[in-house]
Amino acid sequence: MNQPLMKRCTAELIGTFALIFIGVGVINNNAGLLGVAFGHGLTIAVMVSATAGISGGHLNPAVTFGLLVGKQIEVRKAIAYWISQLLGAVIAGILLVNLLGSALHSGAEAVAGGTPDLNNTGPVKGTVIEAVLTFFLVFVVYGTALDSRAPRMGGLAIGLTVTLDILFGGPLTGAAMNPARAFGPAVASAHWNNHLVYWIGPMLGGAVAGLVYGNFLIKPDK
Repeated sequence: MNQPLMKRCTAELIGTFALIFIGVGVINNNAGLLGVAFGHGLTIAVMVSATAGISGGHLNPAVTFGLLVGKQIEVRKAIAYWISQLLGAVIAGILLVNLLGSALHSGAEAVAGGTPDLNNTGPVKGTVIEAVLTFFLVFVVYGTALDSRAPRMGGLAIGLTVTLDILFGGPLTGAAMNPARAFGPAVASAHWNNHLVYWIGPMLGGAVAGLVYGNFLIKPDK
């Protein structure tokens, strides 16, 4: 996959934009936990599949960090990916602010309602939950997309992991598993409640998965 860095970053921006745009939109449609889980999971499944051949389909700073820890991406490229992912998330958040306003609430209020936040749990527990859920996600990325022994399943397994993570963590933390998923809507709506939880937890979980799979379980190159 020798795509120019600009093409890779464009793919990461578009894929992350899609996740935030659909994710916040589904929440505002009052789709319920199952609908929110599948809305996020299906978006990740199709956008990872669409961008995998260009950028690897990270669409998540924590995934990129996990691959950096596992020596699957260079620092320079990882930084470019992070910028692209966050920019895509911010663009999606700003667009949603201008689309979701109604007679009942402003667009910023609607986007704030779709921004991950803690519910019935504290910051420490929330950080641990986000770390564990993101560990599962990055572990599956390694096991289905990076390991040479992996079954080539496109983004299906990764999308299903997002779905099952939200089914558990959605009522507790929003199950972001992705700093960009929190950052873009937060910038657009000025809703910064417990924001560090959604950086520390996912980046920690991604790093541990990178250490375990990327440095221990992965099939070594010959």
